[in-house]
Amino acid sequence: MTGNVGWIEVICGPMFSGKSEELIRRLRRAQIARKRVQVFKPAIDIRYSAEEIVSHSAQRLGATVISSAKDILEKLDWRTQVVGIDEPNFVADGLVEVAQQLADSGKQVLIAGLDTDYLGRPFAPIPDLLCLAESITKTLAICMRCGNPAKHTQRLVDTEDLIVVGATGMYEARCRRC
Repeated sequence: MTGNVGWIEVICGPMFSGKSEELIRRLRRAQIARKRVQVFKPAIDIRYSAEEIVSHSAQRLGATVISSAKDILEKLDWRTQVVGIDEPNFVADGLVEVAQQLADSGKQVLIAGLDTDYLGRPFAPIPDLLCLAESITKTLAICMRCGNPAKHTQRLVDTEDLIVVGATGMYEARCRRC
């Protein structure tokens, strides 16, 4: 698409399914196309880097750290054409409205996050963003028990907190059966 037409692309799925890797790939392609790209990540996500989005396969891309969705609008360079947002579940409040505003102003908005929580329930803000997105990519992981395609994130630590930032050792992918 060319011109001042904005849109929202959502990449969703369980942990270890390649969401951040796909987000990085798309953002790098936008950079190659000489588009102005700005990337945002939540301050709470310091698993691999405090100032980069990092995939589990160690792909990296510099990012601006935010504490809330409104920080995106405050830190956004008006010349930016493509906005990337990783781990939106950690800054859910107001993100749907921010994404809409960015797309309405002609920006391409790429968002990668979990569509369900560790109990398999819809995990905000992804379900609402799916309804508004022009493009949706659902990624699947590999079940760590049987090797089948996995759509669920299984928490391995004993806590009922909704948000527990972690990676291998704290979570693993599971299929519908396992």
